[in-house]
Amino acid sequence: MNALLLTLLTPLVGALLLALIRSLGPAGWLNLAVSALTLVGAVWLALSVGLDGSLTGMGFRVDAFNIYLVVLTAFVGLTTAIFSRPYMRHVCAEGRVSVGSLRIYHSMYQAFMLTMLVALTTDNLGVLWVAVEGATLATVLLVSLYRTPEAVEAAWKYFILCGVGIALALFGTVLTYFAAQHVLQDPDAGLSWSLLYDHAEALDPTVMRIAFVFLLVGYGTKIGLVPLHQWLPDAHSEGPTPMSAVLSGLLLNVALYAVVRFKMLVDGSLAETATPHLAGSLLMGFGLVSFVVAGLFLHRQRDIKRMFSYSSIEHMGLMTFAFGLGGPLATFGALLHMLVHSLTKSAIFITVGHAAHIAGTQSIDRIRGLIRTQPAVGWSLLIGVVAIAGFPPFGVFTSEFLLLTATMQTHPWFTVVLLSGLVIAFAGLFRHLHPMVYGAAPKGQQPVQANMLPVFIHLGLVLWLGLSIPGFLAAWLDSATQLITGEHLL
Repeated sequence: MNALLLTLLTPLVGALLLALIRSLGPAGWLNLAVSALTLVGAVWLALSVGLDGSLTGMGFRVDAFNIYLVVLTAFVGLTTAIFSRPYMRHVCAEGRVSVGSLRIYHSMYQAFMLTMLVALTTDNLGVLWVAVEGATLATVLLVSLYRTPEAVEAAWKYFILCGVGIALALFGTVLTYFAAQHVLQDPDAGLSWSLLYDHAEALDPTVMRIAFVFLLVGYGTKIGLVPLHQWLPDAHSEGPTPMSAVLSGLLLNVALYAVVRFKMLVDGSLAETATPHLAGSLLMGFGLVSFVVAGLFLHRQRDIKRMFSYSSIEHMGLMTFAFGLGGPLATFGALLHMLVHSLTKSAIFITVGHAAHIAGTQSIDRIRGLIRTQPAVGWSLLIGVVAIAGFPPFGVFTSEFLLLTATMQTHPWFTVVLLSGLVIAFAGLFRHLHPMVYGAAPKGQQPVQANMLPVFIHLGLVLWLGLSIPGFLAAWLDSATQLITGEHLL
């Protein structure tokens, strides 16, 4: 439990300390140090749990499913903090934010990390709901950091839409607790996921069906599923770039994680009914619609951060579809896709932040000739888009290939829809990418001092995962697959 305490207490203490520091320089370094110590705790926790073990106690549960997300969250939090320190200094020098506002930024950054880590590790479904709501409140303050009318409007839209969604998720959680009261002897344990999972077959199937609908719509708002996605493009386009990196790379994963945890309970309660795959069917439907609609919207974007936010919606729809499809192959592919998408998309948003500074705008029409203006940024954007579009030999290709294979085995007609969606998304991305990278650079553009180290690390890892998945990671994902589906893939 010491490793878990280190992982959770570090961002908590960091958030409190960063709220007190007035100087920009020390705050940036402390934010980075706190993120590094959090990663140390996450790795220590992973080694403590092991591939086949689990850790339960003090209201927390760490198993194969969530421990790899804990490590991923801490890792992306650290690399984004490395990018964030010089980037936010540059933003402050431009006069877009005050030093006082940066105190809020750094404190809320660590508060955001804390809430996500709590959501991933808690064994209590009520605490899970509170943690996800806490992440919403922290990111609302980050979205509105620039205090422009557009940023404030985006923050309010984010707060209202996700507030409505999280209220629906609360009602679904209450229904789950109601179903547990007829099964568990101890009423105080009615929100323990571990106990509910052990008694899932005894939960009332009618109540669990209704509960899952509310939970899917509620947490689906945080995932960005269509038609509940409207907050996501605005939040991305108006908030600071480091927030976009952790929002797309981490928060969407946490919301999907919550849905999958509840799906495991619903699948157990409906196993002996006439509709045993109801939860999976709902996930497939919402996921497929989100995947196709987001791909179409990619063609209409004029803001570079909005464009990549729709790419995030597309990929979250694909993961949702995969978890709904079920089976060891699709589930393994979905888990791998969560990993490679987080690494790739956070790298892309870091690159986009530099590209917007070079051009002085986020408008796609005015970002031109990045390879000529600043080759490191231009090539990183090109490689990042190639990776996220699913080209070999990157890891996104591997995960999408596994998903397509699983779909062909069980629902072959959906394969046509998936391939069509991938082609539409590919066309939308590269339609805008070519002039931004290869076009003639406008006069007056000046290179910026770009911090590309996090981008190189992320894209290097995604390339490595496309060429060869390390044995320990494959065993890790296989253990999570077995936990979710009851079957091993490897």
